[in-house]
Amino acid sequence: MSFEVPPDWWKSLFDEIYLLTDARTVDDAELTRREVDILCNLLPLQKNDRILDLCGGQGRHSLELARRGFVGCTVLDYSQVLLARGQSTSEQNGCRVEFIQGDATTTGLPPASYDHVMILGNSLGYLPEHSDDLQILREAERLLCPGGWLLLDVTDGMVVRERFSPNAWHEVADDIVVCRQRVLDDAAIRCREVVLCKEQGLLRDQTYAIRTYGAERLEHLVSEAGFVAISVQKGFASSELKGDYGFMNHRLLVLCRKRQ
Repeated sequence: MSFEVPPDWWKSLFDEIYLLTDARTVDDAELTRREVDILCNLLPLQKNDRILDLCGGQGRHSLELARRGFVGCTVLDYSQVLLARGQSTSEQNGCRVEFIQGDATTTGLPPASYDHVMILGNSLGYLPEHSDDLQILREAERLLCPGGWLLLDVTDGMVVRERFSPNAWHEVADDIVVCRQRVLDDAAIRCREVVLCKEQGLLRDQTYAIRTYGAERLEHLVSEAGFVAISVQKGFASSELKGDYGFMNHRLLVLCRKRQ
């Protein structure tokens, strides 16, 4: 089995259908609370710190931080759909979160603007080249103030490869089925995702590819981007449920700092 993946697939995948197909991870309030508990334990957060949620989607982590009294959260993402969802939630709940549309490799934001940068939910490895991931991390380093912290959360590529399954499916509510076919190559996992609705028929047939990293390779990449005091935690899984959660079952947490 083989299929082509367009290099800019990430520009269109993250829409209303994505919010349905991945709701069990990206729209689960209890899971988000557990993840924010963890990041609050890892990062030396203060209520007035400037926090950038890079590739943050609809800002579920930033919104939870805002609910806990953190007032300096900014979400940057490419998807207008996800940003609109986050902005609406922010307004409805009276949360102080800023939402910005932009490219993570070149945000256009001023240097040394943030005390912390978070790249969460396996939001690295989408762009076509390995050098693109390095550029995202270098941009994060540029945006941090001296001594600022980066928290990176990505799938553990070694575990995913050891337990690789070429086929997976799950139901969304009672009327939608998500089917995924996967191919493993040297650098990435390629996936064809078909979403079927019992009433409306085919909702999506799209391919995408995600580059995977093991702990050692990821640590080297972060170091190459200029970060120091790097620590890598293996075995992170915020979901306690059984089943195939795609790239979210087994993750790595990387904590590091910009030089003083």
